[in-house]
Amino acid sequence: MAKLIVNRLLLGILTLFAVSVLIFVCTQILPGDVASAVLGQGATPEALIVFRRELGLDVPAHLRYWNWLVGALHGDLGVALTNKRVIIDDLLPRLRNTLFLAGYAAVIAIPLSVGLGVLAAINEGKLSDRLSNILTLIAISLPEFFIAYLLIIFFSVQFHWFPSLAMVSNSMSFGDRVFQTTLPAITLTLLVAAHMLRMTRSSVLSVMSTPYIEMAFLKGAPRKRVIVTHALPNAAAPIITVIALNMAYLVVGVVVIEAVFVYPGLGQYMVDGVSKRDVPVIQACGLTFATVFVLLNTLADILVILVNPRLRHQR
Repeated sequence: MAKLIVNRLLLGILTLFAVSVLIFVCTQILPGDVASAVLGQGATPEALIVFRRELGLDVPAHLRYWNWLVGALHGDLGVALTNKRVIIDDLLPRLRNTLFLAGYAAVIAIPLSVGLGVLAAINEGKLSDRLSNILTLIAISLPEFFIAYLLIIFFSVQFHWFPSLAMVSNSMSFGDRVFQTTLPAITLTLLVAAHMLRMTRSSVLSVMSTPYIEMAFLKGAPRKRVIVTHALPNAAAPIITVIALNMAYLVVGVVVIEAVFVYPGLGQYMVDGVSKRDVPVIQACGLTFATVFVLLNTLADILVILVNPRLRHQR
């Protein structure tokens, strides 16, 4: 058990290192010149040379990557080019906002999708099962920004139930923060719940054809009890995996949702950095997103090992 967990952790660290290299290389090969983009077209050649030296662009790329990686490991993500503010001071509050929104959506989406997925498996082929399949296909097919604008039109413009802009601040109470982030949380819930519901249903139904499930039916056990007591625990591994992937999406994939609702999260911070060509901000946001994604997937692998005894023993 300990060896498997250590292997997963080492693979997660190796993946994160490879992603950091990819992030640095991609930001360095972007077309155009960072110094010219920041100083503008009216900058003199002397000013460009001085500014490139201040940014460290005169240093070889491998040394710049090493300095950036060492700084990131020590919690130093650099200074923003646009306002000269320390990036970590602006990033941490926005990361907390993003995690709050993702947690809000997860609290709604996970029990809802797993419960409805089990219910659809219990009622396989019935009206409720067919209806859930149709609704989940519609939710998966619609773009996230389209769902967000539909919710704004109906719940903000027509009924005036929720604000169209999710503006939050540190001085807000918990209730006000929940109220302000309800619409983006519902949008994220509609996006990820469909995937988790379908995976829960398919995982449970795939276990239903195994011999021990057939034996339970032959003993006269009702379908609901067989699914909840026997099928669901054995179908937990793929369900945990898809929940972890969708949780990672709730954190990493909120860029569009935060831009639509002007939510002061990490995604909006990254969009601002891209629009202003602030390379250190882009690198910091990309590395943070990658860290969260790798951590959640590593945690899912460890949980799958814990709940599935067959993975703990070599064949």
